[in-house]
Amino acid sequence: MDVFEWISGHINLEKSGIKRSFNLDCMRDFAEIAGHPEKCAPAFHVAGSKGKGSVTGMIAAILEKSGIKTARYASPHVSDFRERISLGQSFFDEDTYTRTGNELFELVKKLSEKNRENITFFELFTQWFFLCARDTGCGAMAVETGMGGRLDATNILDPILSVITLIELEHTEYLGKTISAIAGEKAGIIKSGRPFVLAEQNEAAFEIFKEHAAHKKSPLIYFPEHSKVQDVKINSKGTTFSLTINSQMKSKSDEIPYFPEFFIPIPGEIHAKNAGLAILAVKTAFPHIKNQIIEEALATFTLPARFERIFDTPTLIVDGAHTKNSIQSCLKTFTTLYGSNGILIFGCAAGKEIHKMAELCVSCFSLIIITAPGTFKESHPDEVFAKFSLCITEKSHLKMQNQPGKLSQTPPEILCIHKTSDALEHAMQISYKNGLPILCAGSFYLAGEIKKLIK
Repeated sequence: MDVFEWISGHINLEKSGIKRSFNLDCMRDFAEIAGHPEKCAPAFHVAGSKGKGSVTGMIAAILEKSGIKTARYASPHVSDFRERISLGQSFFDEDTYTRTGNELFELVKKLSEKNRENITFFELFTQWFFLCARDTGCGAMAVETGMGGRLDATNILDPILSVITLIELEHTEYLGKTISAIAGEKAGIIKSGRPFVLAEQNEAAFEIFKEHAAHKKSPLIYFPEHSKVQDVKINSKGTTFSLTINSQMKSKSDEIPYFPEFFIPIPGEIHAKNAGLAILAVKTAFPHIKNQIIEEALATFTLPARFERIFDTPTLIVDGAHTKNSIQSCLKTFTTLYGSNGILIFGCAAGKEIHKMAELCVSCFSLIIITAPGTFKESHPDEVFAKFSLCITEKSHLKMQNQPGKLSQTPPEILCIHKTSDALEHAMQISYKNGLPILCAGSFYLAGEIKKLIK
């Protein structure tokens, strides 16, 4: 049995939706038995609702390019479990995964002696990551939280810097029903006296973060007050923008942190902002890293399912967007590049804000196909189909009221095809016939299914 198969046999809250109480006692015991591998290197700790995977990956890419061997931890994976535990933008060698996997297995046996038998999939993966980082002598770690922050398994870290990306309503059954409650959970990664880099937030979230930073005496570095992203231009190859970091940073380095024409090979304004946040974090912790190194590192940076173009003919894009704001950003990019007559394959896990996403989607496509995002997580395609259909009806009635006797845009055709392979096949047939672009969105798990089918 390989390590991933063994870990997959443990409680997986990503998949099962089982509710259980959270605490860090098990992870602390685990770390102690293992000799505290989480302390093996300076760490950047990244939480948030949107963009945290991208920011974590960008930080790792910059550190790697500067010559610092950097372990990166992310979730979920799209196609390969090693996407969770990686070395910069590549994987560790197989011997590392095997050697540390065997070490992990022995540690779990010791942990069971402390009556810690209900260790979860994510706790095991997190400890496996720390073991890989220590085993290979990494000089830094870029670590993304799984869910929340305060009680997340990664929060045994004592990072040199914490980063929090945009907050929105997510995992409300665990994190709370309001933005303020969720922000409070994310703020749990802020550490006493350590810098805290924060993306732009709404007022409610910002107030919570300010309170937590003040309480921890953690220097708050708020992105809108320290940096400016301007002149954003997108095309099918990526995004160009300018980035300025304010004068407070200039005194810490021998060059001005100004990037007049920055390029990243991922289309979308949100990715420019993610890059800006990652750069601000790196410049805060390591101001000596040169601008040229940063530009070179991100000029080749990619991540699976971040507006990932699978085909050019026909155009097929997969994106893991699964919240209102991330769907909005994804649709803005897609319609800017390809217009509003394309095909959407949409599948999301249970518990998402379906109606809010549907309201955004139904005006942007001529055909919408609802499907299941694979079988990894619980999903209800028929419920999603019903909510999308209702949204189309509501918008059609509204337009009829505003413009009696005429519709300004023909409502999209909508289908529900449960099996992802059948949904993709139907979309491809229509795309080939009519020259229409395809966007697959709603879940990282759907993105993984689509990529697996394409292979």
